[in-house]
Amino acid sequence: MKYISTRGAPQELSFEEAVLAGLASDGGLYIPCSIPSLPADWQTTWADLSFQELSYQILSLYIAPEEIPAEDLREIVREAYSTFRAPEISPLRKLDDKNYILELFHGPTYAFKDVALQLLGKLFEYFLQRRNKGKTGSERHRITVVGATSGDTGSAAIYGLRSKADISVFILHPKGRVSPIQEAQMTTVLDANVHNVAVSGTFDDCQDIVKALFGDKAFNSTHNLGAINSINWARILAQTVYYFSSYFAAVKQLAPGTKLQYVVPTGNFGDVLAGYYAKRMGLPIEKLVVATNSNDILARFWASGKYEKISSEGPASNGAAEPASGGSDGKQATDASGVKATVSPAMDILISSNFERLLWYLAHEYASNHPQQVEGQTAGQIVNSWMKQTKQNGRVQVPVEVLELARRDFVAERVSDPQTLATIESTYSKYSYVADPHTAVGIKAAQVVTPQNPSDVVQITLSTAHPAKFSEAVERALQSHSAFNFNRDVLPEDFRDLLSKPRRVIDVERPDPELLKEVITKTSASETRPDHAASASV
Repeated sequence: MKYISTRGAPQELSFEEAVLAGLASDGGLYIPCSIPSLPADWQTTWADLSFQELSYQILSLYIAPEEIPAEDLREIVREAYSTFRAPEISPLRKLDDKNYILELFHGPTYAFKDVALQLLGKLFEYFLQRRNKGKTGSERHRITVVGATSGDTGSAAIYGLRSKADISVFILHPKGRVSPIQEAQMTTVLDANVHNVAVSGTFDDCQDIVKALFGDKAFNSTHNLGAINSINWARILAQTVYYFSSYFAAVKQLAPGTKLQYVVPTGNFGDVLAGYYAKRMGLPIEKLVVATNSNDILARFWASGKYEKISSEGPASNGAAEPASGGSDGKQATDASGVKATVSPAMDILISSNFERLLWYLAHEYASNHPQQVEGQTAGQIVNSWMKQTKQNGRVQVPVEVLELARRDFVAERVSDPQTLATIESTYSKYSYVADPHTAVGIKAAQVVTPQNPSDVVQITLSTAHPAKFSEAVERALQSHSAFNFNRDVLPEDFRDLLSKPRRVIDVERPDPELLKEVITKTSASETRPDHAASASV
């Protein structure tokens, strides 16, 4: 299996090369040259496999044994999931006969990102150990992992890479725009190879900086940059596994012929894209539901075919209007960039990077169906043109036929903050289940699309984070329940002293790639484990 760029660069990379590179040299994302089909007997032979063995079987379809021998791959998978609290890794919880929750927060940092990043950390370690066998000093191959986070990716990446040899880790987060628990999870890790950078700006600013660093060929070559954001193909691949594991868990409980619809809280589009790959491989899934908050670029795309950072036509809304100003009463603030601050901050994103991968498949099918309209352009060339328009103009309008192709597999819904908080409350009242705000966005979107579904459809909503990570929203939503006690009913023991631990963070005064280059260059040259909390500014 080889990997190509979504923007048409001619190089074909191995799995190892694609994983270590992260972002393609032309700015595109790596995708497999083809999507493999499932074995003819997968529904019987895979039905009772553990998550780890199922992961091995799926990864093996994309990773040749010449790259990673079978026993090595099994060991990588075993180690990656050895720290999860639930033996199923991603347990399926029943709310009622029509609604299930897929809990993805049982890893070390209580977020779905652990499923992919624990595996990615092991892959990085495996490839580096193999490359550095018998080498010492400056001969050793080192990588500098650079990532942007809206909250959960950062801590999951840090826990997956902390203290690993030959890896320096730089995680950018938007200062003041992640929850206190999320910030503490990142900045209290004092391992010498871990560096947290608080950027005065938005997540999109942080993501743009990361892309700019990868696009700087000289800097990239000097520091051997590696990506941990969901632009890294290995993350998408790892996440396909829980669609399969939940499918097998569900069909054992449901009547024959029941159809499954997955509802996915979505920011950067990686989690729901994994479901698309699972479906393309052959997993029987009804339409995937893309659930967004007020930062609704994806909901607006499925409504109009316009991929636009900021809408001039108003939100693609399903109902409840939202206040326009900021404040502690739940009203929203929109900053100069157009990002709305919401109670589901991990989804406060204007540009969903992984959407580019879906656009490639849509462009490929469109080009095959309409060769005269595309005038001989390849899918990569078409996507490159669309991405250039988005960068230059803040928007691109795809052809109607492309939108219809997108609607074949997806439906999208926007959920407001008032709806999110109300859903946390109603879910607790009806099921005694405490949902974090991102999960609540998914539950509400599921309710909105239910009337459009056939009667034999059962919905599985992906729960992306533990509710303890978003205490303010959960406590606000459940304040009318006198018997509810957040510390007793929700807060894990791991979090109880987290906010008081020593921290280390580098503050960057503006979202400037040059400032980050300076930070990385200076810090990489002098990695030492601090004896106490420290901070710096640039």
